[in-house]
Amino acid sequence: MKKKNSEDVSERYVVDTSVLVEYIVRGAPQRSKVEELLNNALKKQTELYMTPATLSELLYVVSKIYEMANVAKANEEALNYIRWLMERVKITEVTADIAIKAGELKKRLKMALPDCYIIATAINLQTKALFLKQEKEMSGKDFEDLPVIFMSQIK
Repeated sequence: MKKKNSEDVSERYVVDTSVLVEYIVRGAPQRSKVEELLNNALKKQTELYMTPATLSELLYVVSKIYEMANVAKANEEALNYIRWLMERVKITEVTADIAIKAGELKKRLKMALPDCYIIATAINLQTKALFLKQEKEMSGKDFEDLPVIFMSQIK
C-alpha cells in the first residue's frame, strides 16, 4: 500500500470542540463518524487540526463530562484523552493574520470567538471548519462564502 503524503490527503478539517467531545459520549449520534475521522487521521489519510482555544475548551468540557459520569480521576482521564488526540490532531498556531480574521468574523457573524478562530484558521489553512451541528448562535448565519461544514455533511 502506498504511503500517503499531504498531497494525497483527501480530507482536511479544523475541528470544533463539539466534534471531539462526540467521540467520548457513548451512543452519541455522530460518534461513529468522528471515530472514523480520528482513525483516518492516525493512518494519515485525513488531516485534523484544532486551535489552542479548542484544546483548552476540550480539556475543560471533557473533564466536566467525566466528573458528571463519576469517572475516577476525571481530570487525569481528560488529560489522557487529550494526549491520545495529540497523535491524531495537530495543534495550530495563532498568527496575527488569523487573529485579525477571527475578529472580522466575530463582527460579521456575532458568534463565539473560539468558533471564529476555527473558521479563520480553516481559511488560513485552505481547508474546512468542521462543527458537529449548526448551533443556536449559528442559525440564520450566511456561511455561503466560508469554509464551514457540519458532521451531517460528511459521508
